[in-house]
Amino acid sequence: MHTISYPQYRKYRNGQAYFKIISATEWEEVRVMGNKTLLYQFNAQIMPDRNYIYDMTFAYEDSWLKIEGDEYELQRKKAVLN
Repeated sequence: MHTISYPQYRKYRNGQAYFKIISATEWEEVRVMGNKTLLYQFNAQIMPDRNYIYDMTFAYEDSWLKIEGDEYELQRKKAVLN
């Protein structure tokens, strides 16, 4: 069994989305679309969402980069809640 401490931070390799994994069932996503930055908040209630969080946490190397909280917060400050 894997153990992890939260929060964890990730971003897509293309830099178009940043993630804060708050818990095994909750995450925030900051999407960068041109000059627009949007904040989304998710609460995983179905298996595909829980699998997504698991992949971001434990199997992220192919799709995400691990980042520090400061990098995430810098993007989050630019975001508008969607």
